[in-house]
Amino acid sequence: MGHGTVSTHASVLGRDGALPEGADKRRAVEEMFDRVAPGYDRMNRVISLGLDRRWRRRAVRALALPPGAHVLDVACGTGDLCDDLAAARYRATGIDFSAGMLTAARTDAPLVRGDAAALPFRVGGFDGVVSGFALRNFVDLAGVLGACARAVRAGGRFVALDAAVPSNPVMRAGNALWFRGAVPLLGRVLSRDAEAYRYLPKSTAYLPPPAELVSLLRDAGFTDVEHTMLTGGSVQLLAGTRA
Repeated sequence: MGHGTVSTHASVLGRDGALPEGADKRRAVEEMFDRVAPGYDRMNRVISLGLDRRWRRRAVRALALPPGAHVLDVACGTGDLCDDLAAARYRATGIDFSAGMLTAARTDAPLVRGDAAALPFRVGGFDGVVSGFALRNFVDLAGVLGACARAVRAGGRFVALDAAVPSNPVMRAGNALWFRGAVPLLGRVLSRDAEAYRYLPKSTAYLPPPAELVSLLRDAGFTDVEHTMLTGGSVQLLAGTRA
């Protein structure tokens, strides 16, 4: 479905605004990302007030791998993070389940369409895995983290960025005003898809608390797990080393 058109697409939110679960979530999220792909990068710049580049560079630095390391970008979208990896002298490969996102990608990195919970790569084939703002979109987060652990060699690194809700009341109020108020309006005006940009802020509800995220990463087979809040608690960075 083309960017900039009004279409009768499947709803990503229930009639009462409820978030989808299970197979419904997978179908709705895939269709949504296919739909918004052509304007996704521009909307990211707007939504993040241009900070998305800084967050991605922070994630790449957290890998702390030697130049030439092979890094898999899980849920790579249009490939922005793959380009940041290349700029840091890593070899990047991307995977995403959205055909629309991969079609809209402009990166030179090799891209694969596939399921993050069943990565089609050999065990231990990568030095690192990254994921940018995708954890909340996975149906089986524990399964995805396990798949990432299998894809990384011993001593390799995992780093993920995602949205968060600030604990500070003032920051939390500002975050809600922007992401739940302004962002859907901007989505309606700039992408003609207000629903997708209502879903994206609400989808932080899928994420478990930080302590549980850390436990999930440890259970998947990572050690030295660190959880860091960025930008006043609006973004979180999760990192660990493959045991």
